[in-house]
Amino acid sequence: MSKILIEQFKQFYADHEAMDLTALDAVYAEDVVFRDPLHTIRGLPALRDYLAAMYDNITECRFEYLDELIGESSAYIKWRMHFRHPKFKDKLITVRGVSQVQFDTKIIFHEDMYDVGEMIYDHVPVLGGVTRWLKAKIAQGSQAA
Repeated sequence: MSKILIEQFKQFYADHEAMDLTALDAVYAEDVVFRDPLHTIRGLPALRDYLAAMYDNITECRFEYLDELIGESSAYIKWRMHFRHPKFKDKLITVRGVSQVQFDTKIIFHEDMYDVGEMIYDHVPVLGGVTRWLKAKIAQGSQAA
């Protein structure tokens, strides 16, 4: 059962062009908690609204699944998200991340972990230069140690 649910989950997010938000209740429990670095959302209606707003503002979004570990009531799925957003001149942006989900018959908890800088800050004109410079400085410092 858990492998089937995880496959449904992955298929749901695979490509935003094929996403059917009415099918969300086949994967998620009514009282689901969703968390990412920017949001905490409680309940299926709020998650549906969040995803609808997010996907209305992008021109492309697809997930490439890299690895997974599935247990009796939880799973970790490593992925690359490829997306284009008009605010970033429709440049293709790729972000690596991991989703952790907990489930019984449906997903009751979903947390996405990813680098917000890689997703957003690195692509903002002035701020992107600053964050890339800081990352380079930190990397140099850790190599010297």
